[in-house]
Amino acid sequence: MLTRRALFLLSVRIPLENMAKPLAELIRPQTLKEFIGQEHLVGKNKPILLAIKNGKIHSMIFWGPPGCGKTTLARVIANEIGGQFFALSAVSAGKGDVKKIVEVARGFPPGKTIFFLDEIHRFNKAQQDYLLPYVEDGTLTLVGATTENPSFEVIAPLLSRCQVFVLEPLNDENLREVIRRGLKELKIPQLQKDAEDFLMNFANGDARQALNLLEATSHLYKEINLANLKNALQSKFLRYDQLGEEHYNTISAFIKSMRASDADAALYYLARMVDAGEDPLFIARRMVVFASEDIGMAQPTALVVANGVFRACETIGYPECQENLAHGAVYLALAKKDRSAYNAYMEALSDVKKYGNLPVPLQIRNAPTKLMKELGYGKGYERYPNESLLPEKIKGRKYLKPASPRS
Repeated sequence: MLTRRALFLLSVRIPLENMAKPLAELIRPQTLKEFIGQEHLVGKNKPILLAIKNGKIHSMIFWGPPGCGKTTLARVIANEIGGQFFALSAVSAGKGDVKKIVEVARGFPPGKTIFFLDEIHRFNKAQQDYLLPYVEDGTLTLVGATTENPSFEVIAPLLSRCQVFVLEPLNDENLREVIRRGLKELKIPQLQKDAEDFLMNFANGDARQALNLLEATSHLYKEINLANLKNALQSKFLRYDQLGEEHYNTISAFIKSMRASDADAALYYLARMVDAGEDPLFIARRMVVFASEDIGMAQPTALVVANGVFRACETIGYPECQENLAHGAVYLALAKKDRSAYNAYMEALSDVKKYGNLPVPLQIRNAPTKLMKELGYGKGYERYPNESLLPEKIKGRKYLKPASPRS
């Protein structure tokens, strides 16, 4: 039997009572014509539209932020090709759940079973390995969804069998259309401009956030205006959502607390994330980045500690790895801070983008052939030169500016 939180639909056409559905589900598009956003993928002559028209749907991975339409697009693809749609969440599903879907899928022609795996990055290597033969032989057309870089989170054999599509946050025009459809479903007149602007700013490209706040406000108040939208934000209707706004607010607070060397605050926000079931690798990955970005040269061993925490989370998992996360958070918060290496790199990157590939000075070019040596490649090279080795146009530029370590 599937776990309580795993979503398992034998068909996108299974009827459900509307009263049990949230607003986002009630207005979920069923066709490409109804779909909002991601024009670079579903617009005229764009890859997903062409794949549907040509009847050549391959396994794919949707990488994008929350609320941009990953789940909806997978459902739409299944509808457009007249296929069967199965969905699981990697947060709570396992190999046994996948096996049940495979057994049903074998009764359909290859290519006609869309298997949507939400948060595919939460499947471990063994679970991802289990998918390989069914993706390979066409039993399942996998559509994985992730907010994390699939290059790091999806095993290479599975990644090589999938096309990766990057989905973007919804733009203002997209969000206005989402809100308009939500209001129509709720039978509410058009919002005043200040209320609509607030709702759009709050959503920040996330359709789910806009609709959740709209629905929560409609449950609490007869009128939806700016004041009531703000009041609804404090209500119990909006809770920590691992794919929503609070997810990013809390990790931001965690990072900024460590940056401020406030270990107590860092532990508090860490505890909130752990208690909500946040992926420990998501937290640990941010700590690895923080070790180089914010601590850097002030305490280089911070990167070793952060990597150790990541490895512990990877091998131990919950509940024990929360102790490793706490240990790492305190260490990073109390460490001296120095962003000079990070700032220097960003300045260098800015010059790369500004000037492009400037000619490398001849004396430090590689000279593997006689012709290259005759052209002056490597000529005059010194191990410890007295001049800058930067390209001529930016010679003498100083990116690294020593900083006074901050404790």
